[in-house]
Amino acid sequence: MPVRPLSQRLAIAISLLLLISSVAWLSPRIGAFSWIPDVYTGSRQPIAPGGPQSCFECDSFNNHPCVNKRPSNPLSTFAALLDALDVMQSHFYTIWQGQWPDAIDWTAAVMGTHVSATLAAMTEAYRYHTRASHLRDNIGEGQAHENIINRYFTQITSFYFGENAFSLRTQAYDDMLWVVLDWLESIKFINMHTNLHYTASDEPYTSAKTGSLNATGWYAQQFVPQFAHRARLFYDLAAKGWDTSLCGGGMVWNPYLSPYKNAITNQLFISASISMYLHFPGDDNPSPFSFRNPVRSSTGLQPAKPHDPQYLEHAVEAYQWLKTSGMRNWKGLYADGFHISGWKGGANGSIGTGRCDLRNEQVYTYNQGVILSGLKGLWEATGSESYLEDGHELIRNVVAATGWDTRGTRWRWQWSGLGRNGVMEEACDSRGTCSQNGHTFKGIFFHHLTLFCSKLPSTGFSDGAFNTYGADDRLAAWHEELCESYGLWLRNNAQAAYLTRDNESEFGTWWGIPAGNERTNGQRIMTDEDGFELPPDHGTDYRNEDVPLDDIWRLPDDQRWQELEAMDDTGLLRSAEKSRIAKDLPDHISWDPNDRGRGRTVETQSGGLAVLRALWKVVDSRT
Repeated sequence: MPVRPLSQRLAIAISLLLLISSVAWLSPRIGAFSWIPDVYTGSRQPIAPGGPQSCFECDSFNNHPCVNKRPSNPLSTFAALLDALDVMQSHFYTIWQGQWPDAIDWTAAVMGTHVSATLAAMTEAYRYHTRASHLRDNIGEGQAHENIINRYFTQITSFYFGENAFSLRTQAYDDMLWVVLDWLESIKFINMHTNLHYTASDEPYTSAKTGSLNATGWYAQQFVPQFAHRARLFYDLAAKGWDTSLCGGGMVWNPYLSPYKNAITNQLFISASISMYLHFPGDDNPSPFSFRNPVRSSTGLQPAKPHDPQYLEHAVEAYQWLKTSGMRNWKGLYADGFHISGWKGGANGSIGTGRCDLRNEQVYTYNQGVILSGLKGLWEATGSESYLEDGHELIRNVVAATGWDTRGTRWRWQWSGLGRNGVMEEACDSRGTCSQNGHTFKGIFFHHLTLFCSKLPSTGFSDGAFNTYGADDRLAAWHEELCESYGLWLRNNAQAAYLTRDNESEFGTWWGIPAGNERTNGQRIMTDEDGFELPPDHGTDYRNEDVPLDDIWRLPDDQRWQELEAMDDTGLLRSAEKSRIAKDLPDHISWDPNDRGRGRTVETQSGGLAVLRALWKVVDSRT
């Protein structure tokens, strides 16, 4: 695949940056890693105090001073975010296929979510950081902004047709729920862009003949019914995973395995349920597939109304179950999930204890993140501050588990539970053994952290049975202050991620290890640094090493699994959906640890994109 020249990528990023920075008053509002570009103030000025914390492309992760070092590429956070998006789409997306060809089905849905969320950040920045008088006098800039938005949005629409929707219908329940969140995120972006940049008179109308929505304003409104239909279909399919026969409730992860009630499927169900309640616009398409059936039959789907209370009920019940399930470990982090002792299902089997009493102690980063957007939505729908309190408690636990308190000290390389030296890390990162699953996890965490730390609305909404809540000054200030307190940690992680970019501006997965830097490469760190330790082996890492073939994980009556076990002496399931492994370790001295395993992928790129968006939205756009 041809690689877009760096100069062209920078031109795209800087062109939009110029749109929102043409007047000097804007400079305090656009944060940067280290230097405000000349276009703002005429000189480069550090904006973040604190020595190495102010640096961008210097080696702050390894505790080397860089106060006086000027970065070779003085981009702001926002421009770096745009560049990360351009690299992800120009290097990894194929528009004629409507796909990221190297992604698997569920990670592709996450990639779509990242694109929509980044577009929302772009259009919001352009609207709120540009004076109305400047817009009136510079129509061409508005056209250029709209052209960039439309460029990436057309890729979202092509993905709607390229997504492997039929295969996803037969996969695990968590795979289905990623699809729900993806298309709801797209709908949220469409509504935001329309409300910010199109007048109220541009109301769309629905065709009586085809049932399609025709937008007289922004053309993207015509896709809302299709996106809503897919979200509704996959939500209804996934909701079948809710089970009360074991453990008193909870979502089952995979209907093709023995019952496993894990954190991610339950968190996804909570976040998807509350998102359906708040953002689903309704659906009157009777087709059980993604296309519209022009003839409604008695076997067709019934209309689904917006803001259906059942979605709220599902979210509340599911979170209550998760909170009391005992799934969190002594650090306050979510372990992966539960099996049931003695479960021997099948035609004549036993449910064993019927309780969730076999906990898999494996800890993944995304298990600490997805619930955050659900908690924010639950507060908005109920007004209960306890949901926000729970979210902030979890974030504080995560920050502590990255070794934030020991960063820069002699103990900085010790494993702290979810990272080291104040940087988030997947247990597979330092070993170079991450699958596509593991490559995707950190980006998911930072996406949902960004949603949680968005500003609380000051007013609620009431329309009959549907009500939302606003925050008074006290609550809004409390939430804002806590989110602001995560700012240095976010910047530390964004800088660490940025260090991994190679010559093609692609992000690696092990954040903080500089790309192509022999002096500070991962090999030296792992062999020479005093106190470096690999993450301990706790639990079953089935997300990176596949699902074990044993009587805990498999169904006893499934002959296919027994045949696979006989054929495979590794004890691992070789499923068709297994994450791909692409590269071997390069055979040269200054090896880059992020070239190991699968190397740099669309999933690792999405992690860099997500942490930059978190830094921009939570910190730099508010300063």
